[in-house]
Amino acid sequence: MNNRLDNVDLTKKEVSKKEYETKLLLYQSRLLRLQHILHQEKIAAVIVMEGWDASGKGGAIKRVTEHLDPRGFKVWSISAPLPHESRYHYLQRFWRKIPSYGELTIFDRSWYGRVLVERIEGFAGKEEWFRAYKEINNFEKLLTDDRYLIMKFWFHISKDEQFLRFKAREANPLKSWKLTDEDWRNREKWDLYLEAAEDMFEKTDTSYAPWHIIPSNDKRYARLETLNIIIQQIESYLTAKQIALPE
Repeated sequence: MNNRLDNVDLTKKEVSKKEYETKLLLYQSRLLRLQHILHQEKIAAVIVMEGWDASGKGGAIKRVTEHLDPRGFKVWSISAPLPHESRYHYLQRFWRKIPSYGELTIFDRSWYGRVLVERIEGFAGKEEWFRAYKEINNFEKLLTDDRYLIMKFWFHISKDEQFLRFKAREANPLKSWKLTDEDWRNREKWDLYLEAAEDMFEKTDTSYAPWHIIPSNDKRYARLETLNIIIQQIESYLTAKQIALPE
């Protein structure tokens, strides 16, 4: 196993709140200008957010979308399939949420549930979730061969940091709703999720839809790093298509 997560430097952090706020506004302004270019050129962007419970996905999504044009993006929060969705191939409900050309869509959880929670909880048999690696790669290749840019993020925290965040949520009446019995139960299966995540990276980290692992013990660092990578990926895509970047 290629233990990518074991090699992530979780000590990375932003030096000061002032520096964080300055960079945040700079990145958000840049992303807004890039969003307009994507709209003009009819290029769609798909951003996948995966990671540990309490790893900061929600906070990162808030900062990514905070100053975007609301007419041009959507955020889909993915949970268990509804009864009628279970009557179809698991990718069907994601096809229905793929953005139009020129739009940006963020998936808070995604089709990778097939090889993570469905694998671990037994909702998909071994033949089904093992086959899903190829199905997902083909799905993403179909999109990227067209006018779609796919960016995939895994928010990584330590097990100790997750425990501290769980306890902080538990003690905060404004955030306690975020913590469920299922979160504690999933924590008991940390090693199983770790193994599944490593398999996922090995089998679905492709040139056309690579994974970006975000060290997230420091929330400010994680948010800025996510924005920075999104900006870099969009700019690289536009440059490869010989489309002029905004000043």
